[in-house]
Amino acid sequence: MKLKAETIEPVATRLLMVDDNPLGLAARTMVLSELGYEITTAHNAARALALFEESPFPLMVTDYKMPGQNGVDLIRAIRAVAPQTRIVLVSGFVDAMGITEENSGADAVIMKSANEVSQLVRAVNRLSKRTAAKQPTRAEGERRKPVLKMKKSGGN
Repeated sequence: MKLKAETIEPVATRLLMVDDNPLGLAARTMVLSELGYEITTAHNAARALALFEESPFPLMVTDYKMPGQNGVDLIRAIRAVAPQTRIVLVSGFVDAMGITEENSGADAVIMKSANEVSQLVRAVNRLSKRTAAKQPTRAEGERRKPVLKMKKSGGN
């Protein structure tokens, strides 16, 4: 069986990569910079927030487990100052802790695994093309607006 090669158009955009593990940070940075992304790195949440204060990034990839603030804490802080930023959370604890987009605030959650690189590339490319940041889920009790349906024109 011959596998079809996936074609990925490079997208030039600024991206903040946050991870306390220098090897993970270097590997992800290398992969995404080869696709045309302009990468700035931070080794912890405090540095990431300082960089955001200087100039907000349209896209951020963060690890979950870091000293001080974890990735979810960082996401909450970023959402408070730059809610339009697209965020990818990478973690080895996705299944064990039940981390999802809904409970983390991330636009995409990726499990560290053998498939991590391809999933990261797809998520970053998809999010860099998104025109609006992910909106939080509707609050309980909030009413949905009615959807108008078009009637079919009746031709017997």
